[in-house]
Amino acid sequence: MSARNSQANKAAARERLRLERERQAKKDKARRQVIVGVSAVAVLAIAGGIGYAVVQANKPTQWEAAKDAKNVTAPKNTEGANGTTVLIGKPAAKKTLELYEDSRCPVCASFEQAVGETVKKDVDAGKYKIKYVGATFIDNATRGEGSKNALSALGAALNVSPEAFMQYKAALYSAKYHPEENDDKFAKDSYLLEVANTVDALKGDAEFKKNVENGTFDAWAMKMSAAFDKSGVKGTPTLKMDGKTVTAAGSENPPMTAAEFTTAIDKALKS
Repeated sequence: MSARNSQANKAAARERLRLERERQAKKDKARRQVIVGVSAVAVLAIAGGIGYAVVQANKPTQWEAAKDAKNVTAPKNTEGANGTTVLIGKPAAKKTLELYEDSRCPVCASFEQAVGETVKKDVDAGKYKIKYVGATFIDNATRGEGSKNALSALGAALNVSPEAFMQYKAALYSAKYHPEENDDKFAKDSYLLEVANTVDALKGDAEFKKNVENGTFDAWAMKMSAAFDKSGVKGTPTLKMDGKTVTAAGSENPPMTAAEFTTAIDKALKS
């Protein structure tokens, strides 16, 4: 082989090597760009996900939104600002018994189970009216929602009729359906509807069901809860007549039997 051909071959080999290096360099650059691009997308996705999570975390909850609502849908059979005055009984009744209760309150449940029927008979007889004030402080203590949700559902029952309200309240406090204080069953619409299905005035009522599931009276429930907070009452059940707390004889506690209740009420009615 001549020296000329040998040099030409070497030059050609060097050129092929150069071209191969250029192609490899382009491939490496393209791969780096893809990696950087994918990494950037991943970072943006993570940042976007974190941003979304932060936004979601900072959004008001259903109940926070209800609490701050400017427009409040109040149930029928209510009075006063935002419908937070609930009076049940014969208009001719001269006295009014204020009844402060939290739907999750176990002592309220015991009171209703022992005294509720006596209260109903007295109200039906026109002995006095009931002014109901609903509280939700147990939710605040346990980070629950059952007190609020049950109060909203009671609003849906009141929207049907005062009788439906009283019957539903009795059913929620019944030994069969009232949960332990640390069991937030009332937070579930399905459970509230299950209890309502035992009340003749509510069974099969499509509007009641819709109002419970849609939270129609959530804002009303929060306004009612705020009325309780402003009342100065510290615990439930609390009974008042003419601004004075009604208690069992010789005690600062509410009357927890029918006999204690009748004695205390008769005294309050005469004062």
